[in-house]
Amino acid sequence: FRRSVPIIKYKDVCSYIQRIANGEDSSLITGHPITELLCSSGTSGGEPKLMPTIPEDLDRRTFLYNLIVPIVNKYIPGLDKGKAMYLNFVKAETSTPCGLPIRAVLTSYYKSKHFQCRPYDPFNDLTSPIQAILCEDSNQSMYCQLLAALIHRHQVMRLGAVFASAFLRAISYLELKWRQLCQDIRTGHLSPMITDPGCQIAMSRLLASPDPDLADEIEEICGRSSWKGILCHLWPKAKFIEAVVTGSMAQYIPALEFFSQAKIPLVCPMYASSETYFGVNVKPLSKPSDVVFTLLPNMC
Repeated sequence: FRRSVPIIKYKDVCSYIQRIANGEDSSLITGHPITELLCSSGTSGGEPKLMPTIPEDLDRRTFLYNLIVPIVNKYIPGLDKGKAMYLNFVKAETSTPCGLPIRAVLTSYYKSKHFQCRPYDPFNDLTSPIQAILCEDSNQSMYCQLLAALIHRHQVMRLGAVFASAFLRAISYLELKWRQLCQDIRTGHLSPMITDPGCQIAMSRLLASPDPDLADEIEEICGRSSWKGILCHLWPKAKFIEAVVTGSMAQYIPALEFFSQAKIPLVCPMYASSETYFGVNVKPLSKPSDVVFTLLPNMC
């Protein structure tokens, strides 16, 4: 097998990728048309790389995403009875000299029809409006997604972000902005700092009328002297926090346990990278230090 499909390093194909980026045919390295280049995040160390991708790759990534909730629901039932406060973000994209998009792998998925045109799924009912997810201004996107999560606080069944670091950034942002968020809820009017048209339209639907009672609840919780266990108080029905907490993300576990008072399980659902998605955690309630990923033959 290795003679037919040799193991290589990125440096072995880098020159071919650059030639394709400059306009040469995809057949230099693949029998399928390359539709975009994925820019690796660099979370595992090293310099970001450009990874060619074909349409079938997006199908496989979507397949893996669709496995996660059914697996978790076996151990934590009832996820179809509420919403998911799952914070998703896109990054600005560039393009190659020949016009191929250069995107982060998650941006590729969120901008695809696989995500935007997916049918309603009660097991994956996000609090965040799609317009807020697709807003490239990270400040406005974060504000609107947290506002939506607070509005739906009594319906939220699970919390999360792709990486533990991103979820903690959201908590830090909430510490700075909770007073303004409460003001929006109290008055039923969106902060003038939100100028993105898509966000304005989406959030105006959620802020249909003033809700001073909800604003009072949130103010009382966020105004406490300590934020230990804040996640349990703001989202009392949350059953788990979903995020990558293995590898370089393990350093954030103590902070997550502080904000959840170690009462909300941490679920690390999958093993993935910009290069490819590998597998899933079929025992999602395992401690982060004991997580084992099951590799999927059609993925890696």
